Amino acid sequence: MYSIIIPIFNEHNTLAELHDRLVKVAASFDRPWEVIFIDDGSRDESFTMLKSIHERDPRFKVVRLSRNFGHQVAISAGLDMASGDAVILMDGDLQDPPELLPELIARWKEGFDVVYTVKRSRQEPRLKRAAFMAFYRILHALSTIKIPMDAGNFSLMDKKVVTVFHEMPERNRYISGMRAWAGFRQTGVTFDREPRFAGKPQMSLRRLIELALDGIFSFSNVPLRMAVYLGLFVALASFAGGLYVLYAKLFTDKALLGWSSTILSVLFVGGMILLTLGVIGEYISRIYEEVKNRPLYVIREKIGL
Repeated sequence: MYSIIIPIFNEHNTLAELHDRLVKVAASFDRPWEVIFIDDGSRDESFTMLKSIHERDPRFKVVRLSRNFGHQVAISAGLDMASGDAVILMDGDLQDPPELLPELIARWKEGFDVVYTVKRSRQEPRLKRAAFMAFYRILHALSTIKIPMDAGNFSLMDKKVVTVFHEMPERNRYISGMRAWAGFRQTGVTFDREPRFAGKPQMSLRRLIELALDGIFSFSNVPLRMAVYLGLFVALASFAGGLYVLYAKLFTDKALLGWSSTILSVLFVGGMILLTLGVIGEYISRIYEEVKNRPLYVIREKIGL
């Protein structure tokens, strides 16, 4: 079986078109298939439409979460529900074209355990494109795991890779990084990311920043090392400055007067301390989330599962 997981949050304008295109594409599949919609606390008519789709076609199944837990958690809920030999992740806004699914399946049949997609182009505002480009390259440079650049959630994973996901219970999740960490035989397929079919993007700027931080702090300890190096640099610079002041006082006629340089030095050192504490705090907050050991998500209702 093929399992297709699609997180949904306020996407009622796209669901009818998404259903029609999925049915057309899946008609060429060589084995049974299912679509698992994860309603991530939608506040519009999305859930009502999802129920209607299931009533017309039981291959479309629905999981309704008790509230909005976030895009990455919704995908994780779908992974827990999927029973397919190959599991496909895609967004519900039609920016991930369903017509690409046969190519992903073909590469899987060639023996690849993970087939991820790489965005050749994005139909989005220039500033947003630049931000995504910068994020992927920063993450690629900092991460201890080499995560493919411009590769998002849209992908196909073999069942044994999904089993690895079940053994990773972390709360601050970055699916692309976890997929790369799992290893196995992986390959990429390039595509042009389409514009949204309808409506406005549901990922706010705050959510995108949080996702970027999760990706960086979950797969890199470079920020901690940078804090150490920065502290060492400031200490050495301060020591050198102290030696120069002592030399000027004892062996020259130059007197270093004024309070502005002192204030600037204090502000600089204070800023470095706060920056270092902020980096450490990010890691501690993630430790705190893990030790609480709360459920990753709460299911309100399941339909067809």
